[in-house]
Formats: sequence, C-alpha cells, structure tokens
Amino acid sequence: MTDKYDVLAELEKMSAQVEALAQRQAALPMPLAELMETGIAEAEALLRVMLKAERKPYASDAELLDLWKTLVKGAPHWNTIRDNCRELIYYRNCLAAGREDALPAQPGRMVIHTLRHIVLYLRSHAEQQDAQGDHA
Repeated sequence: MTDKYDVLAELEKMSAQVEALAQRQAALPMPLAELMETGIAEAEALLRVMLKAERKPYASDAELLDLWKTLVKGAPHWNTIRDNCRELIYYRNCLAAGREDALPAQPGRMVIHTLRHIVLYLRSHAEQQDAQGDHA
C-alpha cells in the first residue's frame, strides 16, 4: 500500500465531498437520476483511491462493479462493500427501467448513507494497515 497518510488525506477529501453532496441534497434536492449518477461517480472515485493505494491496475474506463471486482481479488475483506456498490447500481437500473416503485421510500437519503458507509469502511481499512502489518 502507498503511504497510509496520503491515502487517508485523499479519503478525507472525498469524505468532505460526500458530506457536501449530502448538504446540497438536504437544502435543494437534485433529481434522483442526477444524484444517482453523482453518487456512483463518487463511489468509483473512492475505489480508485484504494486500487491505487494497493497498486492494483484497473482500466481507466472501468465502472463501479468492475472496480470492486478488481479490488476484491486476493483481498476478500473488500466483500464488505460489495452490497453497497451493488445497491447503487440497482437504484440506477430501477430508474432506467422506470421502476421507481422498486426503490426504497427515500432513495436519495439511501444514496448518501451508502456513500458514507463506503467512505467509513475505506478509511477504517486504511487506518488499520500498520496494525495489520501492512506497512507503507
């Protein structure tokens, strides 16, 4: 893994972006489709930080689930965020299929909660690297 503190600093910046998105959404909600695409882009950026930190190559045009599949290879602990990644894609697919009825009661809030969970797990993982013997 690259320098733990560089990774943590990058994750902190991205966490601030997620919180800014949450504040914007609370103040003036954007259309769900726009929020969904923004949320997926944020999640992809988060996974790219960890892929870079773990020195795992990935295609520059890889989408969220492809990024997750690359990250999880050889490191099954990344299965922890699998359902979060799949949830975001499920929401997008529901919208694309015109199946808003299949979404949770407050899908916008769920997008934000899902992003926060991904950030929390990535940050926790990065913070624990020295304790686990994975030194930068």
